[in-house]
Amino acid sequence: MVDYGKPLPQVRRETRGFWEGCKRHELLIQRCEDCGTYRHYPRPMCACCGSWNVEWAKATGKGRVYSYIVTHQLFHPAFFDDVPYAVVIVELEEGVRMVSNIVDCGPDEVYIGMPVEVVFDDVTEEVTLPRFRSSSQVGRPSP
Repeated sequence: MVDYGKPLPQVRRETRGFWEGCKRHELLIQRCEDCGTYRHYPRPMCACCGSWNVEWAKATGKGRVYSYIVTHQLFHPAFFDDVPYAVVIVELEEGVRMVSNIVDCGPDEVYIGMPVEVVFDDVTEEVTLPRFRSSSQVGRPSP
């Protein structure tokens, strides 16, 4: 495995289940055991009912691009070879939104509503990052 060299997430108690799932190539999302509401980013209490009872539920990993930006400005030297790149907000089928990157697709090919699916990038022995790729050969919709 090549030295990753980019900033990595810090695994904390509330996020440990998410990162352990990614390591197994499973996208796990918190779900309230009392009201069934999904939530992401991981946190200890349900915003809907106030319950502290939480479980990790396997997500489909499918969704659509809700919004995106194309980064042209280099903000960290480790991303020099990536510029320009797209940062996306993906709305998963479960209703939660995640910030990630698009792979196997140029930033000029990304569009709002684009169907995507999760893929996993084993960047280090300890960390696997969820990323997204287009899940359809359908092109950009006409305006």
